Amino acid sequence: MTKSSGEAASTIERWLQQRGIDTRKWNNRFDRFARFAARLAGRPLAFNVAIVIIAVWVLSGPFFGFSDTWQLIINTATTIVTFLMVFIIQHTQNRDTDAIQLKLDELIRAVDTAENRLLDLEEMEEEELEILRQRYLDLAQRAREEIRKRQEED
Repeated sequence: MTKSSGEAASTIERWLQQRGIDTRKWNNRFDRFARFAARLAGRPLAFNVAIVIIAVWVLSGPFFGFSDTWQLIINTATTIVTFLMVFIIQHTQNRDTDAIQLKLDELIRAVDTAENRLLDLEEMEEEELEILRQRYLDLAQRAREEIRKRQEED
């Protein structure tokens, strides 16, 4: 059986902590930075700055004779920015997903008629999820059929 990404991360964190490295401090710093960068990158100003940078690059083409170096500059810059943004976006998405899961878990827990076995769906195997998905699809189909019958009776 393979380790989940959470288990692998915990193993790495334990290894680092055994060597005296405070991972919480670095995780908190990265978390703050990632949230700041994601908010900044998602603003219209960031898009406008990117457009200006591209316009300056395009307009500088004739000055540099549209050389390979001129092209390499934009290719390298966009590759680096894209590479780094993947990690920032993934981190913020993981954090948001975890928060949403916790909120949903609390709602399930708080509703008396809810099934508590649904609390950790995100940890289930794909086959288990498919069985539950089919069960809820069947329930939805039956509910739609009941609505149609009622409408026909009216």
